[in-house]
Amino acid sequence: MSHGTRSAGPRTDDPVPAGRHAVVVGGGLAGVTAALALADAGVGVTLLEGRPRLGGLAFSFRRGDLTVDNGQHVYLRCCTAYRWFLDRIDGAALAPLQDRLDVPVLDAARPEGRRLGRLRRDALPVPLHLGRSLATYPHLSLADRARVGRAALALKGLDLTDPALDTQDFGSWLAAHGQSARAVEALWDLVGVATLNAVAGDSSLSLAAMVFKTGLLSDPGAADIGWARVPLGELHDRLAREALDSAGVRTEVRTRVTSVCANGNGGWSVRVPGETVHADAVVLAVPQRETYDLLPAGALDAPERLLDIGTAPILNVHVVYDRKVLARPFFAALGTPVQWVFDRTGASGLKRGQYLALSQSVAHDDIDQPVAVLRERYLPELERLLPRTRDARVEDFFVTRERTATFAPAPGVGRLRPGARTKAPGLYLAGAWTATGWPATMESAVRSGVGAADAALKALGRPRPRHLFALEEAAHPTFPGDTPRPPGHHPEDAGVALRGGPGEG
Repeated sequence: MSHGTRSAGPRTDDPVPAGRHAVVVGGGLAGVTAALALADAGVGVTLLEGRPRLGGLAFSFRRGDLTVDNGQHVYLRCCTAYRWFLDRIDGAALAPLQDRLDVPVLDAARPEGRRLGRLRRDALPVPLHLGRSLATYPHLSLADRARVGRAALALKGLDLTDPALDTQDFGSWLAAHGQSARAVEALWDLVGVATLNAVAGDSSLSLAAMVFKTGLLSDPGAADIGWARVPLGELHDRLAREALDSAGVRTEVRTRVTSVCANGNGGWSVRVPGETVHADAVVLAVPQRETYDLLPAGALDAPERLLDIGTAPILNVHVVYDRKVLARPFFAALGTPVQWVFDRTGASGLKRGQYLALSQSVAHDDIDQPVAVLRERYLPELERLLPRTRDARVEDFFVTRERTATFAPAPGVGRLRPGARTKAPGLYLAGAWTATGWPATMESAVRSGVGAADAALKALGRPRPRHLFALEEAAHPTFPGDTPRPPGHHPEDAGVALRGGPGEG
């Protein structure tokens, strides 16, 4: 990066019209999305990222001969914005979806041979698509299954535009609708902890209702699961960088922004060490605390609210065995500290044995525990769940920790999440923690990038790229003063990414 002062612009010899330059601060999914959308509309863009890579909190690293994801990331068929992102970077084939939702659920508290249950759908209309699965789900009593069905119908009737939902917690709502502690554990939290990174009692009813209405009650195929069959770095760094380069975006990594300020002539000055970058629009696509530090005075009415948005940790436990111990690609677990387990053997490049990744959301109790303690905690639990591990040798055991993996979806968080627009003309916000209406997922991050780019393009007087904003129905952002449209009013108009690892901010 050359020293001095310059304007953002694409890597092209063609002249860029005046007033058509933007800087995007942050190279996670939100920032990459905003940069691509702006560049596709003919805006010259510079993307500045402090890390040596793109991808934010959905990234890969090397450990010996393995390529390791920092956490397992999963998306659903209804995640229209993230699916657009995969298409835009030519990565969809590398992260395919299930043909049909099928989640094996093992209950460690049941006798061996009777532990397996499945949550899967049939090719029937909503809500019948899950009827047979719930009717035969062995981890709930007959009475609980009936009450779950009634609660699901009540949930489907909630109005997601009602702000009062954000003041209530999901756990109290479930109790009021007849859900037993076992039903919460074996169904509602099985899904909710993975998607929200919070148990039902600590979750906003608004966000929880969005998750379940969208993923399970909007369209029969909405909850079909997809995940990367390659390291996340292949998608969110390498392919994303190639797409940015092709779009003419100048991407600078290892470049930390120190200040953002209006320059007095309607433009913006973005300071990095040894240089000032000038632009007509700036998108801050960084976590909320970093956003707070960079916001100029007056950009938000109550910027301190950003610091009131809590965070929640996710722990990932990585175990390499000398032989194959798991026959299925993933499973969820009950009656054990283990939550979700994924086979990462092929994606990591492991040539012999099997590599399992345990995704542990709501990991407050474990996030700071020493590796030796976690090893003693989780290896015996895997032996309870997977008999083949009892004769296998552990070749490697390590953990990855994201202490601030997501924002905490606590009741009342909705009023703290800002929209894309600020009070400072030309300054926009993006990130999974902004007011997308969704939990902190990859889907939310991409939607926020769409929203920030849309707002900036309107201010810059640039037409919106048709191939992106055909997604507007699917990725409609929620701005202050707007009336959010309820997800689920169209089979493909919503998305929620199942969380097993940190999504993107």
